[in-house]
Amino acid sequence: MKYDVVVLTDHRYVSPKKSTPYVENVLLEDQLVVDALNNKGLKVTRKAWDDPNFDWSTTKYALFRTTWDYFDRFEEFSLWLEKASNQTQFINSKKLIYWNIDKHYLQDLSNIGVNVPNTLFVEQGSDKSLADAIAHAKSEEVFLTDTFILKPCVSGAARHTYKLDDSTVAEHESIFSELIKEEAMMLQEFQHHIVSEGEISMMLFNGEFTHAVLKIAKTGDFRVQDDFGGTVHPYSPSADQIAFAKSVVFAAPELPMYARVDIFKDNQGKWALAELEIFEPELWFRLHPEAADTLAIGIKEHLFQK
Repeated sequence: MKYDVVVLTDHRYVSPKKSTPYVENVLLEDQLVVDALNNKGLKVTRKAWDDPNFDWSTTKYALFRTTWDYFDRFEEFSLWLEKASNQTQFINSKKLIYWNIDKHYLQDLSNIGVNVPNTLFVEQGSDKSLADAIAHAKSEEVFLTDTFILKPCVSGAARHTYKLDDSTVAEHESIFSELIKEEAMMLQEFQHHIVSEGEISMMLFNGEFTHAVLKIAKTGDFRVQDDFGGTVHPYSPSADQIAFAKSVVFAAPELPMYARVDIFKDNQGKWALAELEIFEPELWFRLHPEAADTLAIGIKEHLFQK
């Protein structure tokens, strides 16, 4: 059978044996997207990206939705990504995915004027210790805080994300030395307002804002992800916040079909970009189902009516 769009997921969410609120949310949101695309007259199915029996040349487009095991299987996923890109087209595009999958993209956005946290990238294979990297960050990158966040450049769900300061550097040296052998890492200034005020996620489709949520870390933690006890709340952003989010998506190498812009108030009180998610972001369709229709309309109009 030929398909117009295959909605991509993680094999754990194809036929889950155990139902949890988290899994139910994944299934609900993916189904909202499948239904919206079907309602636009497109032939749609939903597959795990690593499905060994699916012929990717039988679909015109593959839409990345809930491929949330990719960062734990990155080498395998990268090989699949390259192979599949020769058989079908991606939504968002291959160009955007390759740019966005590695957080070095923050440096690109910073270079063209987008406000991001002060960041020092430590490349894979570096012989720097964590203490050396922090000393360099303080001296050369003009970091203005003594508390830092350390995380990989390719990651999700706060994988290997650590908060540290001068008193805890030594206890993180071992994990840092292991990680830097295999992947690039990044140091950022710890942002106090994320803990006190939360992080705002705004969803945009073809550059137009649809809805937003506010993510709040649980008491005593700095990670806003619900994997670590964070909570998500509907949110009505200001005109300035929406304008900032729009400026971010229009600064990407090309306008994404869908994007999530995570922003926060930085330590200087200015709006700053935490992440621009245009690969496989959670988009909270369950809180705003109309956005699935907005996505489907964009896909139909921009990709199937050229």
